[in-house]
Amino acid sequence: METKMFNRLFLDHPRDVGESYGEHFATAAGFGVRMVGGGLACIVHAVVPVLFVRTASDTVKSLYATMKARQPAFSKEPPAFAAPEWQLDYEI
Repeated sequence: METKMFNRLFLDHPRDVGESYGEHFATAAGFGVRMVGGGLACIVHAVVPVLFVRTASDTVKSLYATMKARQPAFSKEPPAFAAPEWQLDYEI
C-alpha cells in the first residue's frame, strides 16, 4: 500500500510526461521561479509603471512557448484560449 501511495504522489505524473522525478522537479521548479519573477515584476510595475513594462507579458509568452514545445500533441488542436472570445484587447 505505501509503495502505491508513493508512486501516485511522486512518480506517476513524471512518468506520464516522460520524465524522471528529478527532471520533472527541475522543470516544474524552473517554471515556478520564472512565474514568481514575472509576478514580482508585475507588482513593481503596478507601483512604478515605467519599470518592467513588458516583463510580465514576455514571461508569459516565454513560458507558453516552452510548454508548447515540450508537448508535441498540444499543437494538434488549438487551445481553448486561442478562440476569439479569449483574446484580449490589451497587453500588460
